[in-house]
Amino acid sequence: MVYNKAMKRDPSKITQFVLDNVESHGADIAPLLAKEFGFSRQRAHIYVLREVSKGNLVKIGNTRWTRYFLADGKHIEFSLKIPKVKKKLDEYEIWAKYIKPVVLRFPENIRSMSNYAFTEIVNNAKDHSTGKDIFIEVDIGDKDMTIIVMDNGVGIFSKIQKALRLSSMRESLLHLSKGKFTTDPSHHSGEGIFFTSRICDRFSILSDDLYYTFKNQDWFLSSEKQESFGKGTLIKMVFSLDSKRTTKQVMDEYSDLEIGFGKTIVAVALSADPNDPHNSRSQAKRLLMGLEKFKKIILDFRGVSEVGQAFVDEVFRVYKNEHPDVTIQYTNASREVESMINRGLLTER
Repeated sequence: MVYNKAMKRDPSKITQFVLDNVESHGADIAPLLAKEFGFSRQRAHIYVLREVSKGNLVKIGNTRWTRYFLADGKHIEFSLKIPKVKKKLDEYEIWAKYIKPVVLRFPENIRSMSNYAFTEIVNNAKDHSTGKDIFIEVDIGDKDMTIIVMDNGVGIFSKIQKALRLSSMRESLLHLSKGKFTTDPSHHSGEGIFFTSRICDRFSILSDDLYYTFKNQDWFLSSEKQESFGKGTLIKMVFSLDSKRTTKQVMDEYSDLEIGFGKTIVAVALSADPNDPHNSRSQAKRLLMGLEKFKKIILDFRGVSEVGQAFVDEVFRVYKNEHPDVTIQYTNASREVESMINRGLLTER
């Protein structure tokens, strides 16, 4: 659009210029506006801030670090410092100020799910990463919305490996995916990753050169691994914009009114290196570590091609005898695996 001197006193034309140019000039929209219409930068800032107050723009940062984004645009990104006093960084305030205006256009269930996922992951980065910064990015496409939260901390898999003294960093995901696992039990329930991964249509964790993705109720090592990724953890959450799922539905699937979060699904394949058989009692014990916190355990054998008698006995007889109040079920077992499990169950009887 061409703007001339006759338009300079027309507020609607000033507004249109701001909205037309802010995506490509998010950091210098006020100077650009001042130059185009021939008035001071101070006056230009007033016009820009007016669009923020009207809900048309999202303002991020202060002074020379200020950037503006369209509230109904396709992209927003910013970074935050993690303060030494963690409570000074409120994940809900960040959501309400920066992300909520961008997602208001979507149905309530999308707003609710993205709110839950965003605040959980930002809280985790703030409290657990030991990093100094959090980077946040939102991209909106025609069919889905992607939210990325990245920190420059110690790395989630490395931290879990150290906390549990695991021999393999890959095993960290096994314990993280169970639910109710946390390195800070006095302040966290450990439920965030479990529920967030199931609320999203696609949920990925990149850290320590490992890139795992949860999709269609299964974890797999993603082919999107980025060798250039440095220190820290990157969480990528994708939401289908036509999803009918709700946060409550996901919560209800794994919760009970009396005992709360009492059901978990565990990917058995994560308890051994890829292509290794599940033969030993030690593998079974790693798989079952921490599951006594649940009343119902569903073991997902997808991707497991072989189980040994000792593994089956430890899971379905020894553990069951030690935890009689816990129900253990299994799903997605191949014919060979199911045959070995049934043989173990017959022995139990």
